[in-house]
Parts: sequence; structure tokens; C-alpha cells
Amino acid sequence: MRKFSVPLHPPSRSVNGFVADGVDAGPREDHAGCMITLFVVSDATGQTGERVLRSALVQFPDADHEIVRHGGIRTPEQVHEVVSQARRRDATILHTLVSNDLRACMLTECRRQVVDAMDLMGPVLDRLAMSLQREPQEEPGLFEQLRQQRIRAIEAVEFAFRHDDGQRLHEIEYAEIVLVGLSRTMKTPTSLFLAHRGWFVANVPIVPPLPPPAELLAIDPRRVFAMTIRPSRLAELRRVRAQHLHLSASDYVDLPSIRGEIREAEILALRHRWYTVDVTAKSVEEASREILDLREMGKG
Repeated sequence: MRKFSVPLHPPSRSVNGFVADGVDAGPREDHAGCMITLFVVSDATGQTGERVLRSALVQFPDADHEIVRHGGIRTPEQVHEVVSQARRRDATILHTLVSNDLRACMLTECRRQVVDAMDLMGPVLDRLAMSLQREPQEEPGLFEQLRQQRIRAIEAVEFAFRHDDGQRLHEIEYAEIVLVGLSRTMKTPTSLFLAHRGWFVANVPIVPPLPPPAELLAIDPRRVFAMTIRPSRLAELRRVRAQHLHLSASDYVDLPSIRGEIREAEILALRHRWYTVDVTAKSVEEASREILDLREMGKG
């Protein structure tokens, strides 16, 4: 049987609040009272278990303690090794293993090697499973994944606002998706919808007969999506906007002029090999899904 070293990632060591990398705690100064060693074991990073443990330890301000975090524990061999380390160091194990099989393995090993252990995750999962009448996914690291997704979404929304309507074109190379189109072709709402789902999106207006900005033409065309729409629908949207802003009648709402603008925009998309997305009868969600589908196909 293949042997696994423990842990997959170097554990974190903490003595009275100070965290450092490495397994060996090294020499310790003598303090009054009893020094305890606490192993935080997880199939993810172990940060959740360590936060819980530290929240409890603040109730014992004079306790002399050392915390060693072992993350990435995913196999019975690793469980065996970390329990052996705990036994050699007379440590107590607190674990947040989400796998039912690994929790059972941890219980068996701790009983066999006579190591004190506490399951921080199992009782919560069992109670929730009973209340919700469904089984947990048992997938390590989901909480951290969700946290990272939320952080990315916040950054993406900020990026979309900063790169709306052709702003900061010198940074457009950092956009994962670039939406281009005439005025009132759903560029901004689609940008924000995608940003809330973690995509970094910029949008650039097409204003015939002016040429597209050089920064736009310099990026990979597979990242550019031209929003198009039927002339009659675009004229209707522009009339509503003109009335709302009390704009005077002009080529902005003139149907023949709009037809010409759309024709020029479509020629640009064809010339520069941009994807085209017709948003005439689509919601923002539908347009966004089409954009992501096209993007995925373009990667192949």
C-alpha cells in the first residue's frame, strides 16, 4: 500500500496566538500552568476549525497552548499518521472532516491509539441532515470556495462599473468578456449580470461612423461579443430614453438612421470576427447565457 506523508500542505503552528509554518514546535519556554497541544485536522484548510478553537480559547486567557493545523487530510493513511503524531506529542485532536468515512476512521484510530479527539463538524452535519431530510455533499473546502466566489463577484462588479461605456480602455485587456454595441443594446445590464456571477466584463459603445478604439481591436476577438437588435425595437427603446431625458428628436430615434447604424455595426463585427448576439427578444439572463455558451465554444 502506498504511504502518504502528512499533511499534504505544511501545517501551521501557533503558540499563544503566533502562527508559523512547520510540524516541529521546537523548544518552548516554561510557563506556569499546563501547556496543551491542540491539533486542528481538516480535509480542507483547517481555518474553520482553528477559528472555532480560538473563539473558545479566549475564555482561557492564561492558558499556555500550542495549535498545529493539518489541512488536506483526505485518506485513511493520512488520518493514521496524524493521529500517530498526536499520540507522540500527547496532543488533543479537533477535526472538521466532512467525509463520514474519514470521521469514522478518525474515531477508530483515536480509540486504537488512545488519543483524545473532538468532532466539530459531524454532529452539526448529522443534525442538519435530519432536519433537512437530505444527505450532505461531503465535499471538502466548499465554504472556502463560496467565500472566494463572493470576493470575486465583488471585484467583478467593481470592474464592470469602472469599465462601463468605454471607460479605462487602457485596462480592457484584463476583461474576460467585452461587450460592444450601439446605444441601448443592453450592454450595461448584461455586463452587471455577468459581473454578479464573477465574470470580469467591460463594455464599449459602437458609434458609427467613428472607428472602434485601437485598444478594442488589439484584444483576442474571441473575448468580444457584439450586441445587435432589430431596428424597430432599437428605435422604440431610444424613443423611450429620449422622452425620459427630454431629448429633442434627431437621428438618434430616426428609423432609417438606426438601420444604417445597425448595418455598420454588423459589418464591424464580421470584419473583426466578433461573436454576434441578437438581444431583440431576449432577457438579460438569456443574452448572458448565450454569451457564456459562445465563449465556451470558442475555447475549443
